[in-house]
Amino acid sequence: MLSYRHAFHAGNHADVLKHLVLVQLTRYLGQKDKAFWYVDTHAGAGLYALDSAQTAKLSEYREGVGRLWGRKDLPSAVSDYLNAVRALNADGSLKKYPGSPFLALSTMRAQDRLWLFELHSREVIRLRENFQAFGKRVMVEEADGFAALKALLPPPPRRALVLVDPPYEERRDYERVVHALKECLPRFPGGTYMLWYPQLTRLEAHDLPPRLKRLPASSWLHVTLRVRTPAADGFGMHGSGLFVVNPPWTLQATLQEVMPYLVEVLGLDAGAGFTLDSQEA
Repeated sequence: MLSYRHAFHAGNHADVLKHLVLVQLTRYLGQKDKAFWYVDTHAGAGLYALDSAQTAKLSEYREGVGRLWGRKDLPSAVSDYLNAVRALNADGSLKKYPGSPFLALSTMRAQDRLWLFELHSREVIRLRENFQAFGKRVMVEEADGFAALKALLPPPPRRALVLVDPPYEERRDYERVVHALKECLPRFPGGTYMLWYPQLTRLEAHDLPPRLKRLPASSWLHVTLRVRTPAADGFGMHGSGLFVVNPPWTLQATLQEVMPYLVEVLGLDAGAGFTLDSQEA
């Protein structure tokens, strides 16, 4: 338990999809003057050095953000995402990668607030160090994000983006994400929720999207990015998915443009592809 470190996977293909959409969501929420909250149930360290021992061990970023770095043919939404990464790499070389909280913060305003939850004590120390300069704009709690989420909702500004992305090391995480949304939607039905999950051969991963689509949400969007054919031995993640409740009306068209590009650039074999479906209110 609690052995997962996102540093090993920072900037991989799953991060590209998750963070590209995250930037679109925070930018959309920022179009209105009224403040909003960003809530992250599994925040990790928030910022990663790509030349650290942990990240260098697998170097997964090379098959993710590394494949986009330096390209000149970026669709607008991919450029928005990469601009946020470039802001941390002023010399033009890819050395640092922002986690979800840092990416969210980079697109938010002075009136907006972040609530970051992380249960792993070492990650919490790094998380606090990475965000201490931002004062009361960023609240960091060493807590189970699943358990803490319900008490935060509805947030005082009545506007929020909630990211739920556990590591799924434990099978019960699949059940907990569904339960979390079941609890949160009645309390805060107008919020925007983004749930990330890995594409694996295990049954729980396969069954999760249909379960999410049966939740009492008035509108949702579901997108997946598969970068390779599933391994014959069933080992490893071959893609990832995002389930967004109450997505911006612009998101579907944005992803229709972006996803073929990501398949072309990030795909590793003929099994690469994407899916995109939605339900409107």
